Amino acid sequence: MEFNFSTVPQLVCAPGAVTRAADFAQRRRIQRVLVVADPGVVKAGLVQPLLDSLHGAAIQTSLFADVEPDPGEHIVTRAYVQARSFGAQMVVGIGGGSSLDVAKLAAYFADSAESLRQIIGVEQAKGRRLPLVLIPTTAGTGSEVTPIAIVTLADQTKGGVVSSLLLPDLAILDANLTLTLPKTVTAHTGIDAMVHAIEAFTSRHRKNPVSDALAMRALKLLNDNIRTAYSDGFNTEARSNMLLGACLAGMAFANAPVAAVHALAYPLGGIFHLPHGLSNAIVLTEVLRFNRSAAEAQYAELGRALGDPAMDDHAACESLFSTLDALVRDLHVDTRLTSYGISAEDLDRLAEDALAQQRLLVNNPREVTLADARAIYERRLTA
Repeated sequence: MEFNFSTVPQLVCAPGAVTRAADFAQRRRIQRVLVVADPGVVKAGLVQPLLDSLHGAAIQTSLFADVEPDPGEHIVTRAYVQARSFGAQMVVGIGGGSSLDVAKLAAYFADSAESLRQIIGVEQAKGRRLPLVLIPTTAGTGSEVTPIAIVTLADQTKGGVVSSLLLPDLAILDANLTLTLPKTVTAHTGIDAMVHAIEAFTSRHRKNPVSDALAMRALKLLNDNIRTAYSDGFNTEARSNMLLGACLAGMAFANAPVAAVHALAYPLGGIFHLPHGLSNAIVLTEVLRFNRSAAEAQYAELGRALGDPAMDDHAACESLFSTLDALVRDLHVDTRLTSYGISAEDLDRLAEDALAQQRLLVNNPREVTLADARAIYERRLTA
């Protein structure tokens, strides 16, 4: 058996741990830190404890708080230009996946001369980055432990930068930062994390025993806690378990990459600006049913982990699909494309953009054609 597994060098998981970023900076004698966030996280007061701890350690900060959902190239450029002009010696990203992705690229371009277009793809980055700390405020993307940053390009397609240089030096999981997440965000980001676990477990490339174990544990944690986190947001135990589950799923798919669910979700975000987790939820079970002929045994393993371990493959596979369908209903996620202004006239463009995501589709258990992608979208128009 031969495989390679990589993850962050240091992970801290504890309520209140957001202040550990200042300790990290102090140990490295860092004096100037760029903090990357979005306006909502700043308004919610989640960034202030981080800033207070950095200032208490006599560390100067510059706050870039203009991150948008599905950030475009211009947001990345503004972030690293601010890092350079401030003379940042370290970058801290705090927020959802978009903020963490922008922080990764800001840390990279603050110390490297390449352009964004030059490093899109897998291991195209050849430069170096500033020290980087990532702190998620949602239990979803797992971006704090992945070497991936997603950017919306000028043509509204998604560009992915995949490089080991984007793995942070430190990831901090502080459940206190997730207690006030709105129900909708809890649902969307939690489903996103579950998709990461499922797709990592069935990935055609680089799937290995470590990623499998992480994906299985992540899916169980997420499934067991998402309803409680949704209905009782201040339940610290459920929030902690969700955050850990999302992180473990992130570690899994950072090594065994995601596939067609994400490939078909990206156009929904890029073209129609649907939240990423919602986009995943919309296409999730349709893609899994499409994949069944190639991945029933693996889906059955996941079904048994969430249900009766004595089920045969057929029953366990059906159980997984039923569990996910019920979860989407319980979290009040509307999976009808027409509910978001998407019509039959949009399906060809969606399918074409999905097929452009070959970086992801090559990992899918079953080959996806243009007609397949269109059919999956079509089944989600009104159902």
